[in-house]
Amino acid sequence: MDITFGSLEELYKRIKPALKTKKEEMRRAGYIYIKEEDIWNYLKEVKWINAKNLSLYQMVSDVLNSDNMLIDKYLKEKLNLRNRVVYFEN
Repeated sequence: MDITFGSLEELYKRIKPALKTKKEEMRRAGYIYIKEEDIWNYLKEVKWINAKNLSLYQMVSDVLNSDNMLIDKYLKEKLNLRNRVVYFEN
C-alpha cells in the first residue's frame, strides 16, 4: 500500500517523531541548537533534492541515519550566508 501526501506539511507531520528522535540524539551529542526544522531542511535541500519516489521508511531511515556533523555544517553555512545577506542589505 502506497502512502501519498498532499503537501510537504503533511509529510513533515508524519515524520516528525523521527525528527524529534534525531534532534534528541544530536542534543545528547552536544548539538543543543539544532531544531527539528533544521534537520528537515537539511534533508529536503541536500539529501532529497533530486530524489524521486522516496518511501516513508526510506525518509525515516534518512532522518535517523543522517550524519550529525553534516547537519551542523549545513546549518552553520546557511546561517553564515543569511548573516552576510543581512549585513550587505544594511
